[in-house]
Amino acid sequence: MKKLMWFMLGIALMLAVTSQAGTAPLHQAASSAPPQSEDKTAPSYDMKAQAALDLQQMQQKFTSLAEAIPPEKYNWRPSDGVRSVGELFLHTAAASFNFPPLMGTAAAAGFDGKNFEKSITDKAKIVDWLNKSFAYSINSVQSMTNADFAKLLPKLGPQANAGDVVYLMVVHDHEMLGQAIAYARSIGVVPPWTVAAQKAQKQKQTDKD
Repeated sequence: MKKLMWFMLGIALMLAVTSQAGTAPLHQAASSAPPQSEDKTAPSYDMKAQAALDLQQMQQKFTSLAEAIPPEKYNWRPSDGVRSVGELFLHTAAASFNFPPLMGTAAAAGFDGKNFEKSITDKAKIVDWLNKSFAYSINSVQSMTNADFAKLLPKLGPQANAGDVVYLMVVHDHEMLGQAIAYARSIGVVPPWTVAAQKAQKQKQTDKD
């Protein structure tokens, strides 16, 4: 939780510095662009639906990858001082629990962020926490109204809003998935969705022959 809050504080400070320096905040950047005719077309991007779908896909990939890694490899780490496989998955779960409360969502019952990353080593329990965390983050997004995404969160920085938090939550999951894939590849585990694609391609080639 401390690492997450420092991360958010860094974002807030960055926004504050750019604002004080005379640079427009993120949500005002467009105002510095050359004048254009007003765009009156309806928005084509539904952040609520897309964020929920993205998180659902992340849940499927994270849990399938976690299941594919042998339990004896959960203590493996690339080098001293960095997260192990199990700690990486628990870090991902913790973030899913920690982001929504920044928007005012009620904290998840049963989750204690203190030393969470190092609190569990059992594979089955880690996978269970991944599922719980994604269910919580997905539900938090689905329970938001469209207006909620524009809710200002001054504590996080000038012009920061709830939509920014959802965006960062999704981006963080993608970042951690990339790391998880690198970890898996390093210990000889091919992501299950890649295995499935390879099998489908091989079958397609066989049918063609």
